[in-house]
Amino acid sequence: MRDTDFIGGLAKGLRVIEAFGEAEPRLSISDVAKLTGLDRATARRCLLTLAELGYADYDGKFFTLTPRILRLGHAYLSATPLPHIVQPFLDQLSEAVGQSASVSVLDGAEIVYVARASQRRVMSINLMPGSRLPAACASMGRVLLAALPEPEARALIGPGPLRAYTPQTKTDPEEVMAELAEVRGQGYAVIDQELELGLCSIAVPLADARGRVVAALNIGAPAAQVAAAGMADRYLPALQAVARQLRPLLRQG
Repeated sequence: MRDTDFIGGLAKGLRVIEAFGEAEPRLSISDVAKLTGLDRATARRCLLTLAELGYADYDGKFFTLTPRILRLGHAYLSATPLPHIVQPFLDQLSEAVGQSASVSVLDGAEIVYVARASQRRVMSINLMPGSRLPAACASMGRVLLAALPEPEARALIGPGPLRAYTPQTKTDPEEVMAELAEVRGQGYAVIDQELELGLCSIAVPLADARGRVVAALNIGAPAAQVAAAGMADRYLPALQAVARQLRPLLRQG
């Protein structure tokens, strides 16, 4: 892309939107400047523009995003056929195994949920389409990272140490890279309470007809019900069967 094709103002506005999250639903101008690295005046202009366009509310000190912001995510979910293709399979899988099942795609160093069938709430956060989790310590994330060239996966993981979500989270990038090599060889990933204590999950890649990995599919289960060591025996055949069924239906843009 040529430099003249890059719109700096749009890029800054998107950085401001991305500063908001579950942990930071209300932000001041100073907060946004700190989180985005923008100067205070630029952060202020971006925030006031979002408020003027109806994407944010402003109470005189704090800004919060409005439901209008969902139009941005809905545009992707509506435009891509992936959620519509996988949802019936997810529903059937979840019902058959009695656990929640999800499909996600990779977005930088995070996974984004695009479809989910929930039997019970196994995490303290409420996962739904659009939810994000760190790829390095999520089963679907490791499957998706393992499908990338090793240098690209290493760059996304970063230099570390990675954030520890539980005492069992792998925070050493080299340890994560070793996990990716194992995932690449065996074709699936199992996470043992690395994201949240009490939660285990197993994921497999979803490949299109040409063999390109376009998404990941997982099942999550309470560790008290199914230990990590038993996840593959219990759920891998069902996951692989769904992946085979989906393969001729998937496309990559």
